[in-house]
Amino acid sequence: MIVIDAHARPAIGQSLKEYGRGVAGGLLFSLPMLYTQEMWRAGGLLGPERLLVGVVGTFLMLLGYNRFSGLRCDASPSEVVIDSIEELGLGLALAALLLLVLGGLDLSMSGEEIVGRIVVCGLAVAIGVSVGTAQLGGDAEDGMSDDTLQPAGFAGQLALAACGAVLVAANIAPTDEIPEIAGAITPLGLIALSVLTFAVGAVVLHFSEFVGAKHHTLRRNDADRVTGILATYLISLVAAAALLWFFGRFNGDGPNMWIAQITVLGLPTAIGASAGRLLLQNQQ
Repeated sequence: MIVIDAHARPAIGQSLKEYGRGVAGGLLFSLPMLYTQEMWRAGGLLGPERLLVGVVGTFLMLLGYNRFSGLRCDASPSEVVIDSIEELGLGLALAALLLLVLGGLDLSMSGEEIVGRIVVCGLAVAIGVSVGTAQLGGDAEDGMSDDTLQPAGFAGQLALAACGAVLVAANIAPTDEIPEIAGAITPLGLIALSVLTFAVGAVVLHFSEFVGAKHHTLRRNDADRVTGILATYLISLVAAAALLWFFGRFNGDGPNMWIAQITVLGLPTAIGASAGRLLLQNQQ
C-alpha cells in the first residue's frame, strides 16, 4: 500500500520554486555570455583538460557559495554538495537548451565542439543558477530586519568575491578587445588603471554606503578596512588571470602582455568581486 505523505506536496512545490528561481538567476546573470559568439568559439578551441579544470573550478566556487551564502544557511556538508551538483547540472542543461535555440549548436559540429560549447557557457550559467536560487526569493525574507543578517567569515567573503568576479567578467575575458587594449595601453596607463581598480573596490566596500556594506564588511578599525580591500583586489586579479588562462589568452604571449591583460580585465573583476561580497550574501 502506498502512503502519500501530507508534507510531500509542499516540499515538491518548494523545490519547483527553487528550480524556477535558479533558471531565472541563470538567465539574469549569464544571458550576455550566451549571446557572445566569442564564448561559442572558445568552446570549440579549448582542450578537454582545460574544460575539466573549468568544471572543477566552477564546482569549487559553487561549493563555496552554497557553504557560506546559499539558500539554506544551516545546510549540512552533504546538502551543500548535492545543491552544487544540481546547480552545475541545471546550468549545463540550460546552456545547452539556449545554445540550441540560438543556433549555437547544430548537427554538423563534432561531438567535442558541442560538448565544449555547452561546458564553456554552462559554467557561468551554473553560478547564476546558484545565486538566483538563493537571492531571488521573496516571502522567506519578509519581516527580516538588518540585525538578523549574518555576514560570512573571511573565507566566505573571498568565495563570494570570486563568484561575483566571474559573473561580471566571464563574457568579457574571451573577447578580442582585452588583448587589443592590453597591447595598446602604456605603462603609465596600466598604473593608472590599477589605481582606479583599487579605488573602485574601496569605494564600493566602504565609502559609498553600498547595499549591505554596513553589515557585511569588517569596520572595527582601519586595518580591517585595508585588509578587506586588499583581499578583494587580489581575488579580482586572480579571477582575471584564471579567466584569461581558461580562454587561452596567455598562449604565445610574454609576461608583460600577461600582466597587461590581467590589469585590463582586473577592473570588471574588481567591480564584480567587491559588489559580490555585498550583494551575494545570505539575506535570510
